[in-house]
Amino acid sequence: MSGEPWLILPTYNEAENVQAIVAAAAEVLSGAAPEGFRVLVVDDGSPDGTGRLADEIAAEHDWMQVLHRTEKNGIGPAYLAGFRHALDHGAGYVMEMDSDFSHDPADLARLLQAVKDGADLALGSRYVPGGGVTDWGLLRRFISEGGSTYARIVLGLRVRDLTGGFKCFRREVLEAIQFDRVRSQGYAFQVELTYRAVQAGFRVVEVPIVFRDRQQGTSKMSWRIAAEAMWLVPLLRFR
Repeated sequence: MSGEPWLILPTYNEAENVQAIVAAAAEVLSGAAPEGFRVLVVDDGSPDGTGRLADEIAAEHDWMQVLHRTEKNGIGPAYLAGFRHALDHGAGYVMEMDSDFSHDPADLARLLQAVKDGADLALGSRYVPGGGVTDWGLLRRFISEGGSTYARIVLGLRVRDLTGGFKCFRREVLEAIQFDRVRSQGYAFQVELTYRAVQAGFRVVEVPIVFRDRQQGTSKMSWRIAAEAMWLVPLLRFR
């Protein structure tokens, strides 16, 4: 199915980044998607004014929309709300990316092209040749790589980077995933969606990216989020 690519940007207290990340993403997508594109900011009631800043951008550009949520209940529900909105409004491709420049907006073009070239789901991968991570200490590297390895072994997948949140879905992939059955709220959400896509028979490719730690704002990662992934991953395989 043809249709415009939609980029979903989940935000919570990203006032320092939201204007710059939207501008950078729009510049890339305007070249990569001559058919047009949309950017959807999904804001979980940020008290720092992120939602208001996003509304100001949307008032100036017809390719920009803002979805305001009144509660902060995890990255997974925020993304699902954005995915539903994009699909309901005719998206042909749905992309997701962090809002803090840890993902390079320039890589949006390569992810979109990978799907246009035949993939069903393109993942921005830190753990394939050409990919990598900068600005991380040994502990965070161990947790991230260990988490992906753990999920890959438990789920029996070949995908190297299961925990990353930089992706491009063909519309049909999200249509096949039953959102009401998605259980993860934190970063295990990324593992779960990729697993469900593979189980449904879709073709997944990994596009090498370099992940950079955020320069502005505060990380939302916590031990609770990591713990959720530890116990949810086996449930996906053996439910």
